[in-house]
Amino acid sequence: MLPPLRFHKPKSSRKNTPSAHSFKKFWIKFDQHKFKIEGLGAWYHHWREPYHLLLNIPWKYFIILMSIFYLVLNGGFALAYFFAIDGIENAIEGSFSDAFFFSVHTFSTIGYGNMYPTNLYTNILVTVEALVSILGIALITGLAFARFSQSNAKILFSDVVVVLPYDNVPTLMMRVSNQRKNYILEAKIRVYLMWDEVSKEGDFFRRVHELKLLRDHNPTLAMTWTVMHPIDENSPLFGVNIDTLKRKKAMLLTSLPGIDESIAQTMYARSYYGFQDILWDHQFQDIIYHTADGHRYIDLSFFHRTKPLDSELS
Repeated sequence: MLPPLRFHKPKSSRKNTPSAHSFKKFWIKFDQHKFKIEGLGAWYHHWREPYHLLLNIPWKYFIILMSIFYLVLNGGFALAYFFAIDGIENAIEGSFSDAFFFSVHTFSTIGYGNMYPTNLYTNILVTVEALVSILGIALITGLAFARFSQSNAKILFSDVVVVLPYDNVPTLMMRVSNQRKNYILEAKIRVYLMWDEVSKEGDFFRRVHELKLLRDHNPTLAMTWTVMHPIDENSPLFGVNIDTLKRKKAMLLTSLPGIDESIAQTMYARSYYGFQDILWDHQFQDIIYHTADGHRYIDLSFFHRTKPLDSELS
């Protein structure tokens, strides 16, 4: 008869505390203002994936990195030319600078004609460097174009979410606005509720509910859009109060894809809201104003402002 299996947990596993030097862990932080995921989406976490790193790294670091790549590559070939400086016509013997600038001329296909290879060894190096330069310039050009061609959304989400009656039904509302002076075509928004739950078996997990919206599609998003979710008996928020949301570490995730009309590319935008960002019995301040001659205009300076419901509305 086989002995029973025994599992021994190391002492360090009793507390699920991430190590400070870990690059594969994220930290979920709930403070009194915002829900934050530390380390998520930061460009320096792509260091093991060079392509994603070079697409997400800030422009100044991209230029610095490409400059270092250019100088190191030319310096390596210059060192190889230096040991055969007599194979370069008009190059000063023992001059590393002449070898370096000859490498730059070859790499960039400048070819001024004052220095040129004269023996088999140097010609082989020139051939190899010419091939490397074609690949290197194509790589740098492709990365620069990919960075320029990325579609970055300029979508403004309201800082908070409000809950107020709409058609006699408590309704969760948030504001969305396009900050560019163009159209976002076929915009479709989704709102997800994420909170902690415990199953009947006692297993803890974080569950995601998609909230049903009164209108989740906008054919041409040009100005503002008030997104509304009715809190009825079919809503996971039905009968929930702020204490429940706080206990369950609730948060809202908003996702908005669409087509940028100017460049005809798909763009994406998202926003997070913590349970402290949900204001009950509040309403957004009006941002649409009417002039005396019958025109209407939008003042986005009041985009995030809210106020408590009037007594007759509450």
